[in-house]
Amino acid sequence: MKSLIFKGAVSALFSISFNAFSQVEVSDTVRFQAVDILTQTSQYKLDSGYAVGKMLLKDLENPQVYNSISKKILSDQVVTNLNDALKNATGVSRLWESTGRGGDGAEYYSMRGFSVQPTMINGMPSLNNGSIDPANIESVDVIKGPSGALYGGAVISYGGLINVNTKQAFDRFSGDVGMVAGSYGLQRLTLDVNIPMSNRMFVRLNSSVHNQGSFQDAGFQKSVFVAPSILFQANKRLTFYVNAEYKESQAANAPMIFFNRYAPLSFKDSNITQFYNIYNRSFTSNDLSIKNAHSLIQGKAIYQIAKNWKSQTIVSSTQTQSNGYYHYLWDASNGGDFTRYISKAAGETQALGIQENLNGQFNLGSLKNKVLIGLDYFQREVKNYGYAWVANGKVNIVKGTDSGILSAGYVDQLVNGSSPSISTVKTETRSAYVSDLIEVFPGLSIMGSLRLDHFSGQPTIWSTEKFNQTAFSNRLGFVYQPIKDQVSIFGNYMNGFTQVDPAMVAEKDGSNPRLKIFKPEQANQYEFGVKSNLIHKRLSATLSYYNIDVTNVVMPDPENQNNSIQGGSINSRGVELSLVGKLSENLNIVAGYSINNAEVTNDDSFSGYLNMRPESAGPSQMANLWLQYNFNKGIFSNWGLGMGGNYANDHKTLNRSNIGTYELPSFAILNAALSYSGKGYSLVFKADNILDSKYYSGWSTITPQRSRTISVALNVRF
Repeated sequence: MKSLIFKGAVSALFSISFNAFSQVEVSDTVRFQAVDILTQTSQYKLDSGYAVGKMLLKDLENPQVYNSISKKILSDQVVTNLNDALKNATGVSRLWESTGRGGDGAEYYSMRGFSVQPTMINGMPSLNNGSIDPANIESVDVIKGPSGALYGGAVISYGGLINVNTKQAFDRFSGDVGMVAGSYGLQRLTLDVNIPMSNRMFVRLNSSVHNQGSFQDAGFQKSVFVAPSILFQANKRLTFYVNAEYKESQAANAPMIFFNRYAPLSFKDSNITQFYNIYNRSFTSNDLSIKNAHSLIQGKAIYQIAKNWKSQTIVSSTQTQSNGYYHYLWDASNGGDFTRYISKAAGETQALGIQENLNGQFNLGSLKNKVLIGLDYFQREVKNYGYAWVANGKVNIVKGTDSGILSAGYVDQLVNGSSPSISTVKTETRSAYVSDLIEVFPGLSIMGSLRLDHFSGQPTIWSTEKFNQTAFSNRLGFVYQPIKDQVSIFGNYMNGFTQVDPAMVAEKDGSNPRLKIFKPEQANQYEFGVKSNLIHKRLSATLSYYNIDVTNVVMPDPENQNNSIQGGSINSRGVELSLVGKLSENLNIVAGYSINNAEVTNDDSFSGYLNMRPESAGPSQMANLWLQYNFNKGIFSNWGLGMGGNYANDHKTLNRSNIGTYELPSFAILNAALSYSGKGYSLVFKADNILDSKYYSGWSTITPQRSRTISVALNVRF
């Protein structure tokens, strides 16, 4: 094993660590929100994240399950992309890589049997068509289950949501400069500097420049990222935060390989060797790239109204743009050929969120109450104005041939002759919610939450019709601590919903085209389990069982291909075990294991989904582990050694009774890191996928994942 580690060792890191954060003293107003995690940078275990429940609750007090991934973990693991960060969350697996296309170009993951995208920053909606740069990440919250009562139905999944907490300015001068060099031309520079402008104003800047090729024969990613933040303490009661991010990126992405969803599957599981033979083929060229721009501005005001009452007001604005080439390969159902379809895509998304949260504490007789009262407004407009799809050659995976012409000039000639594809969708959501945590007696608390959402919009610029819908969501939970601050038994009932966009439908012969409005899809979860603080409260352990039922799912009309109906249902249930924290003074751990059983329980037989595992559910069993040992004595003092990896069993990327099932094989990936920290600097060598395993992700697709990567990172603190 040692020979493998040192032979393949050396991968990327930017270490954004500030040991000085543990010395920072913050006022009660600042501590009100998630900034209090700045005092915990020496730990893998995070607690009291405000964004998780919109109120400060310790993990043992919260009846909901979540995994928080600290920047200390990202530092030790040399994380340079969000996907690697989320490998530390129990039961999360990537389905699709970022495509960069307009509207939904961000990565897709599976969580508790359902697809989800990273859609929130600092607890507010933040839509993205590309990928999130980790240079500005303080922590990542992976919040499990349908969370409609707190977050509504605009940006969540039935399985949960992914929230990124960004770095905030603080009250002393500090900085960090990092560089990474590694496999496939990886070059990465980062800067993190915090400057006190006065005793009341503090400014912080995080930035990165990233350039990397592909493990395949073509493909690249390059980006520039800047994220300033300002903290201004107007007085003892009022604090302002301003956070901004801007990322400009360009990438040549390999086209996703789609199995045909409408014809009998011509590939069997034994054919995986055919895909192994083209593992390093991208079937693209660096000439066919797509550009993405993402900008975010958030303003936040925290006001101490009275001793036990605080107000948080947030305004958040997001804009994304996509412009370039997007293509995919479509199975011709003959056991070898795939047709390439390509388009010159262009689009933009604009979103505005305004939120007011009032947090308070009061006693009602002998009952202690923590209450949240909130108002929420969210507006989103998605515009697409690219070209229609055109065919550009065929790929044969058996012979490894490609008849397409992969130059921008040739593709421009193809698409310029096609008709433009233009659409605009604009929606608004107005919400009100309330949540109350009641301490019945020491050790026993009950939580209740209720939310009202009013959803309205115009489905397309070509339609003069508007639609309006109202949806309710609720949550109930309890926590009982038989051993105060050490063990809690919890249970929850949570509701979530999705507002389904209206669709144009028609009669069987295409006559009478009209706009059809659907009711919200509904998800209900019950869950129970145990949370504990072990080894002098340094190690957090959570074991839970959940059951999620989704109803009112929109599905094709079996009697009319031009129509859709509602009435489908899905059941997803499973067990999750998570460990995070310190096993000893020098040994940190992040570990998780999950089992998920998901099934379509009601659907028309025509679709082929009935009684089958949904293709978006991901692998049914997953495990993650990372152990980090830091030596502090003897000849190895200042050295650190980390090792771990991920496991997933077979994943049914295509799974329909009428056309067949294709399973992506199980895999186990091993990673390791060797580090040395001196006074004011750190050096890290890392190897990812040490054994150079071939493995895939997919969602009716088959996508090769990154081969062995080795790199080295140097960080200098000042």
